[in-house]
Amino acid sequence: MARNFISCFCIFLFTGLFSKAQLSENFNDGDFTDNPKWSGNAPGFIVNSSFQLQSNNTVANSNYFLTTPNSLATSAQWEMYIRMGFNPSSANYIDIYLTASDADLALNSNTGYFVRIGNTDDEISLYRKDAGGIVTRIIDGSNGVVSNSNNAMKVRVIRDAGNQWILYRDMSGTGDAYISEGTVTDDRYTVSSFFGFSIKQSTASFFQKHFFDDIEIRNYEPDITPPFVQSAAAISSNTLDVLFNEPVESVSSLLATNYSVNNNLGNPATAIQDAVNPSVVHLTFATAFTNGTVYTLTINGIRDLAGNIILNGTANFSFYIPQRYNVVIDEIMADPVPQVGLPNSEWIELRNTSAFPINLEGWKLSDVTVTSGDIPDFILQPDSFVIVCGASAVSSLAPFGKVISVTRFPSLDNDGDLISLFSSAGKAIHSVQYTSLWYKNELKKDGGWALEMINTKNPCSGISNWTASKDVRGGTPGEKNSVDGINMDKTAPKLLRSFAIDNTNITLFFDKPLDSLGAAALNNYMFDNGIVPIHVETISPVFDKVHIVLNTPMITGTVYTVTVVNVSDCIGNTIGIKNKARFGLSQEADSLDIVVNEVLFNPKTGGADYVELYNRSQKIIDLSQIFIANRNSSNVISSIQRITGESILFFPGDFTVLTPDPEAVKSQYLATNPDAFIQVSPMPSFPDDAGYVIILNNQGLITDEVHYADKWHFPLISNTEGVSLERIDYDGPSLQNNFHSAATSAGYGTPGYKNSQYRINEQIKGEIKVTPGIFSPDNDGIDDFAMVEYNFPSPGYVTNIIIFDASGRAVRYLQRNALGSLKGYYRWDGLDDKNRNLPQGIYIIYTEIFNKDGKKKQFKNTIVLARRTQ
Repeated sequence: MARNFISCFCIFLFTGLFSKAQLSENFNDGDFTDNPKWSGNAPGFIVNSSFQLQSNNTVANSNYFLTTPNSLATSAQWEMYIRMGFNPSSANYIDIYLTASDADLALNSNTGYFVRIGNTDDEISLYRKDAGGIVTRIIDGSNGVVSNSNNAMKVRVIRDAGNQWILYRDMSGTGDAYISEGTVTDDRYTVSSFFGFSIKQSTASFFQKHFFDDIEIRNYEPDITPPFVQSAAAISSNTLDVLFNEPVESVSSLLATNYSVNNNLGNPATAIQDAVNPSVVHLTFATAFTNGTVYTLTINGIRDLAGNIILNGTANFSFYIPQRYNVVIDEIMADPVPQVGLPNSEWIELRNTSAFPINLEGWKLSDVTVTSGDIPDFILQPDSFVIVCGASAVSSLAPFGKVISVTRFPSLDNDGDLISLFSSAGKAIHSVQYTSLWYKNELKKDGGWALEMINTKNPCSGISNWTASKDVRGGTPGEKNSVDGINMDKTAPKLLRSFAIDNTNITLFFDKPLDSLGAAALNNYMFDNGIVPIHVETISPVFDKVHIVLNTPMITGTVYTVTVVNVSDCIGNTIGIKNKARFGLSQEADSLDIVVNEVLFNPKTGGADYVELYNRSQKIIDLSQIFIANRNSSNVISSIQRITGESILFFPGDFTVLTPDPEAVKSQYLATNPDAFIQVSPMPSFPDDAGYVIILNNQGLITDEVHYADKWHFPLISNTEGVSLERIDYDGPSLQNNFHSAATSAGYGTPGYKNSQYRINEQIKGEIKVTPGIFSPDNDGIDDFAMVEYNFPSPGYVTNIIIFDASGRAVRYLQRNALGSLKGYYRWDGLDDKNRNLPQGIYIIYTEIFNKDGKKKQFKNTIVLARRTQ
């Protein structure tokens, strides 16, 4: 029993001594007076709101200290965080007493070892203190390491069983990049009673700027494990960074013969240890790496700081120059509100689609207006993801996957934006020009849902390869997309249009990104009129435009044609029949060069207004220099809107359709020329009862104006909703007499092509002509009205027109004292004076003309009014 009691007592005593010998203090209890208890000049210290021990002495030229019991002195390791918010000097420094014989560190009789941070040489050094106040520097640290106005660091000291001391410092303050200040063997003092801090300060500039935290004192466990290679990464075509799991000894790490690479690369030319992180060694080779080749690095003879040697350590690496689409933007959270299940933050997701790890360091993101700061050092592994966002969003997105932040993260527009990714070399890797239509879901496009790419092997197909996320959280940041699948693009690229920048430079616009190398070949572009291209390049970052320099200056007024062959999109689809475009030098539009040819001002439910323009001139006109407007209640030109921000050429004899919603118009009317549509948003308002459509040139001058009214419609149409007004004659006036309701047979509208009611003024020689001989006013688009065309020998003639039925009764007074021009026409719609349908039969059109000189002439023309048999 006595023996058992003694054994238990010894175990208790040993355990108690062992626990007292170790120290772990982070001040998280907000106190330093207990657990453990610190003593000394206690009023000179506080625990601040960050739970760090902080100096609080405000007395100039003072020395003060704080200690706590600790008996660990040999086979020990000391580690702590220190911050000095000042540049130290001979009168301003910190002494860290690792061992001390007395609680009063200021006593001359006190003996032990301490680390001094600061002093004249701004260094971190190890000292021994002997009786009588004699101090001896036994490890002289590097000068200038704390010569900054703010010095945050970790300090580590090891004393092994053989009384060898090693002093380390880590100026990152993290404990991940320790560098040795040196070693020494000293065994004078092998016992200790206290650990503590002593501060020397001079003026108020140094008050309350000493901080201490994360203090660990424990038994030293010798490192007997060799270092190993965590990674080897090719930084350039002939440089390799080797990362060990721990700091390595400088002498062995600098021997180039300790490193060897297969595939005939051999030893590096140089090996240099990183100046900040001693776990990293930079290797430079005389021979460049082969792009895309996997190499094996073998390492022997490298020692860690404890002397352990690595033998036959290996690591694979490859040098790879990222190509376009090797990394893609595959998910976009542009509108996180209202939240569904993800944080209220904008972000994008990147995916590595290549077979090689890719370092994103130095890469950038941009939108139309902003380019981000550099992406930090980050290796994106093959078929892996990373979330990119602004710094404020990192913490909320971290639970979903790997996150990296950039400064000036582009603000993602809700309705659409152009987001581009560039490599550190400035090469465009991927661009996404999304719109809210890409969601393909009216609910989800209002916010809270991410846009996801369907097939990342098909990165340039646009809307057909993107849709709203199906994940219940609203997106899949950091993981495979919820819509991930096979979605191959087999559609050939199309040449949309061409624009002449000046007389020798043109730009071609395609509907999707191209293979930039193939698109830059001169022989893929053929021109008429003797023109030959002398330089071709695709335009970054989307590569859906091609810039061409011509050998011969273009001539104003000439329309040229380019034909494109053998050009492919980014996944290999070759251009098809949509491969021609006209171009030429644009000119400013003058009065009536452009006319309003058709107006829909009262659309059907779900439809949209549209205005069709016609270029009746011989000029090529740039539509970016044309504006559409209306008039306000004060009859002032108002709601002026540029037709397009892009340079789009409007050729002689062409139509273009302006509308806020092209898809809505195309869904309700036959669109034989879908390329003629231009979205104008916002569009000036055009009231259903009456209003103004005004076209202005870049000088603000009116090229055409139509003051339309619902009463211009064919009177027998009971409901004019969805019925457009069409111009009858391009060269006629912009007045009621030259407009008519679109024909029933044409679906009540002809946006983008020739009007159903178009009737050319043949400008006959003669005096009066009525056409056609038979007309049928049923709004079917075929001979819906009769034209009384006149050609007077001189100006100033006045006209009266009366229509008689076969019995000689006057049924319609078509014109009364109408002053005519030299040429023109009047229109009869088959109605009487009370807007009632006249029966079918033969009618006489009696026309009388006279002028102020008394000259007078009468005409009689016969016409047949036909009605469709019911």
